[in-house]
Amino acid sequence: MRWQTTPDVAGFLAAAGDFLSAGPVEHTLSLTIAHTVRDDGPGAFGAQPPLFGWGGDPVTAAFTHTPPHPVVLATASGDAAAALADRLAGDGWAVSGVNGPAEAADAFARAWCARAGGTPVETMRTRLYQLVDLSPPDPAPDGAPRPVSAAYRDWAVAWLEACAREIGDLPRPAGVMVDAHLTEGGLTVWEADGTPVAFAGHRRAIAGTSRLGPVYTPAEHRRRGYGAAVTVAAAQAARAAGATEVVLFTNLANPTSNGVYLRVGFRPVGDRVVIAFR
Repeated sequence: MRWQTTPDVAGFLAAAGDFLSAGPVEHTLSLTIAHTVRDDGPGAFGAQPPLFGWGGDPVTAAFTHTPPHPVVLATASGDAAAALADRLAGDGWAVSGVNGPAEAADAFARAWCARAGGTPVETMRTRLYQLVDLSPPDPAPDGAPRPVSAAYRDWAVAWLEACAREIGDLPRPAGVMVDAHLTEGGLTVWEADGTPVAFAGHRRAIAGTSRLGPVYTPAEHRRRGYGAAVTVAAAQAARAAGATEVVLFTNLANPTSNGVYLRVGFRPVGDRVVIAFR
């Protein structure tokens, strides 16, 4: 496959936007990244400039790269992913890792390390879920949901930073992510006896699809149903804001959260692997 690359997100969306938007559930990550860079500028995810690309005529594969984060693949085959790794290495592009379906990510990693050196190390496996039939927990836990307003920004930032300490680095600073949710999507908190016990965010819909996350319950409030309840509330808020599809990613290393999402009506779409180059 011959890959076209560009640092211009508008050019990328003009070339690959229809391909990505035709599968907005499967391509939610690539769409979110591209639209964030389009709206917030090339420094949205870091100081280094981003790179985008597509392959096929018509387009059948795409990628986004916002250093220092991994290259994100969209439905590239193993051969296409290997060709992309060769292209980026040949262009002298610095790559810290890859995020994609297992076959494509493995092929990219093998080709990259053979050409540029380094050792591939799997750091995470994730699963994409799509909401099919929303099923609120029954019985519902104590409390009720409410939207988070700007007045609670500092609290939301502190909780998101606590979440990051548990799950690893965030794609953007906590304050930036909270502001994005408050202006472009929403944050929902579950309160019990006037105390915040869990929260979930949803992003604005792109091609009709809104992605939930982060979803976080502090350790002292877990195993009481708050996480399931706030996830349902955030999904309802996303639908009320116009989303026709609601999705989320989970870490497959956390069986508890995966079980929760299945119980409230989400169903698996596909898995991805994140591989770092060390």
